[in-house]
Amino acid sequence: MRTILVVGGAGYIGSHMVQMLSEEGYDTVVLDNLSTGHRDAVQYGDLVLGHAGDPAIVTDVLTAYRIDAVMHFAALSQVGASVANPASYYRNNVAETLNLLEGMRHHGISKFVFSSTAAVYGQPDQLRITEQTSTVPINPYGHSKLMVEQMLNSYDQAYDMRYVALRYFNAAGADPKGRLGERHDPETHLIPLVLQTATGQRDAITIYGNDYPTEDGTCIRDYIHVRDLCRAHLLALEYLNSGASSEIFNLGNGEGFSVNEVIDTARRVTGRRILSINGPRRKGDPVRLVADADRARCVLGWVPEFNDIETIVADAWNWHLGSLLSRGGDAGGSGADVRLKIHGR
Repeated sequence: MRTILVVGGAGYIGSHMVQMLSEEGYDTVVLDNLSTGHRDAVQYGDLVLGHAGDPAIVTDVLTAYRIDAVMHFAALSQVGASVANPASYYRNNVAETLNLLEGMRHHGISKFVFSSTAAVYGQPDQLRITEQTSTVPINPYGHSKLMVEQMLNSYDQAYDMRYVALRYFNAAGADPKGRLGERHDPETHLIPLVLQTATGQRDAITIYGNDYPTEDGTCIRDYIHVRDLCRAHLLALEYLNSGASSEIFNLGNGEGFSVNEVIDTARRVTGRRILSINGPRRKGDPVRLVADADRARCVLGWVPEFNDIETIVADAWNWHLGSLLSRGGDAGGSGADVRLKIHGR
């Protein structure tokens, strides 16, 4: 059985990925320092406490386990914070990834699936963004992800380390069975913020700009269900296992929804009053970001299963309600099947 190292596997997307890998018969090892992840979100395999920037921990993990491939989800991802403190983003997202790649190189591990972002495109003027769209990031977060993509290209050429970089748009939703969901602190994503308003955890949801050149005046984004996102990562892993060459793919539904449409959908799904208030535009917010994911569909055979906004919001709502009722807002599994490994013990 193949063993996959999932870096950042205690976070939102990473924990869903571990879940899917286990369902598909893979063994998993999670490396996470729990700075933004949650121990109880790791419901399968082994959990190693530490971060990818520590050479000793990376060496220990790669020595202790026969790792077949690495999936990398550990990154700082808040645009505003990257502007305020770029050093932390270049250290965490770039330097720590370099350390991880060096560990892989020295242990002969040559398959890497990387969680990239649409932020590498900056503010494109195309209605649907393809992989050939110019990469002109407008913030350190986007720059840091693009720098890793460039490192991966160099490692492929020099060391034959094959990779797939997945540039995805707005991850959303939750495990349809309610086992895992989205819980950031602080929360910055639209759908969980709207649902927190529905439960009374927030008084209102602020709409940042209602005068954009769109049908209802609010920004348009492409939302992708977290399970569909993980399915694409699994297909990327299988693509590399087949011996295929390195690639970059967009991941998105190819259909945009405005901020107002998301809020209205949440009102229908929850049946609750959700107060929205208008605020000023945020600097650097593009009017529209919608993916063209035709290459992922064609090359990987990826077909999103949960591609309507109502399903995405409904799954997030079901998990959100369940977590409030059962754990006072703290969600996730018991972790009973997870063996905890602490470096140095």
